[in-house]
Amino acid sequence: MTNIDLTLLSSLEKVMKGEKVSESNFSGFSMLNNERKSFQLFISSGSDSVSLEIKSDLDCITAYTVEYLPSEFAINEKTADDYVIRSKDGFYPDLLLPVAETVSLENGEKTVWFEIKPDNKLAAGKHKIEIIVSSGDSENSVSLEIEVIGCSLEKQSLIFTNWFHSDCLMQEYGFEAFSDEYWRVVKNYMAVASEHGMNCILTPLFTPSLDIAVGGERPTVQLVDVTLEKGRYSFNFDKLKKWIETAQSCGINYFEMAHFFTQWGAKFAPKIMATVNGEYKQIFGWKTLVISKKYKKFLTQFAAELKSFIEAMGLKEKTLIHVSDEPNSSQTFTYRIAANIIKKLFSGYRIIDALSDFKFYKKGLVNTPIPANDHITPFIGNVPELWTYYCCGQDNKYVSNRFFSIPSQRNRVLGYQLYKYDVKGFLHWGFNFWNTRYSKMKINPYEITDAGKAFQSGDSYVVYPKKDGTPLCSLRLKVFYDGFQDMMALQTLEKLAGRKKALAVLEDGLDKELTFFEYPHSKEWQLETRERINAEIKNSLETQNNK
Repeated sequence: MTNIDLTLLSSLEKVMKGEKVSESNFSGFSMLNNERKSFQLFISSGSDSVSLEIKSDLDCITAYTVEYLPSEFAINEKTADDYVIRSKDGFYPDLLLPVAETVSLENGEKTVWFEIKPDNKLAAGKHKIEIIVSSGDSENSVSLEIEVIGCSLEKQSLIFTNWFHSDCLMQEYGFEAFSDEYWRVVKNYMAVASEHGMNCILTPLFTPSLDIAVGGERPTVQLVDVTLEKGRYSFNFDKLKKWIETAQSCGINYFEMAHFFTQWGAKFAPKIMATVNGEYKQIFGWKTLVISKKYKKFLTQFAAELKSFIEAMGLKEKTLIHVSDEPNSSQTFTYRIAANIIKKLFSGYRIIDALSDFKFYKKGLVNTPIPANDHITPFIGNVPELWTYYCCGQDNKYVSNRFFSIPSQRNRVLGYQLYKYDVKGFLHWGFNFWNTRYSKMKINPYEITDAGKAFQSGDSYVVYPKKDGTPLCSLRLKVFYDGFQDMMALQTLEKLAGRKKALAVLEDGLDKELTFFEYPHSKEWQLETRERINAEIKNSLETQNNK
């Protein structure tokens, strides 16, 4: 007989390769009737493989193995704080692979991730899940109890965009832009993004001028066909219309138009292709300065027709306009020129940009600034809509992030923070950026997880490419969405009992006020807080029903 040892774990554990798994008191949880919930099972056995059997009246449970991927740049030790799992390079748990008939063990061990993913509302009440693990004549099992509360999560109101790079899909799968295969794969990836909270998509009117060195370029993914004849531009929006309709079919209803000027200072125009006297060629790009009268003339004609198109589709309130990404104080001059052009051309539209210097907003250069979460303080209470983002630079001050090397609780706590500060939008730059820094070369995301030692592993993507044109998820993506569900649960409680009550439940027992920088560094606190929220939702429902 072969021993099979099993340890139930919450979704907030990261089991590190070769490290002993400690005892766990995890035995179940509560959930609302339309949300997704995950947990893990650590298996240790002398056999090479085991079989899994799930017994439950819940028929919506999917199992994945947790796979380890390499990191050559886990954390920036010069800037990072100490709330990390470890700072050294090596292998980290991240990729989730759907379980087939058997689970192969590595050195006699494997972590399995289970996701409860209801298609419809689950029946209220208590449900048991038993997991039976067997190998030959050996067998062991564990059980956990799930309580489903007869209430649904509030619909997500926060706008979330995680930049979608269709050129990376083209490079990975080898198809041409706008081919049938392009649209098939784009839709597959949009669907998974939407399933994990992304309701806004970066839309490449022109090829985005993002993460490229000056003079470089990325594959053309321009959605608007431009023709120049006799000094007059004309535009065809058929591809843009198909992009929008594809996104809408996946549940994405906000459209973030790619930046009209280059990243880090708005000094140049993006790459724009056009048919000129029958020849398809580039008409604007790195040689086009922000002060170009020719480009301004182009934008004037384009903006008028784009607005007509957007408004005819009823999307004005769902459209977000960009000037340039991440300008700093030394680039105010060029950003001001670009911003003034866009503000005039898109008056009445929401104009957003990721920037962390409050002076840009005070000077009226952007109406919806998006500061990094480690620079958010001056913006709190001083802007009409509070947005935030994080990327590779947010590894300090204990702010939330999603790197391989940080605890999952630090990823998930963002949801509580978004609710506390009534944040209206969240941005991240890397849904599927499978390039090195500045897009100098394509990478294999299974082998290079840090953009060529440029960004801490986990920063530049949250999905992995599968050969069939569908994405595989990371555990970081699942944990991130759990944070959104925490936010929506608080909004559900607010609807039932008021915001004051929801905040009181969230911060109950804390020695210090919850902020973007202050929160208990504890997975137990994270989970217990969510259980308190659920208990108050249940109590509020019972109080209403008894009236």
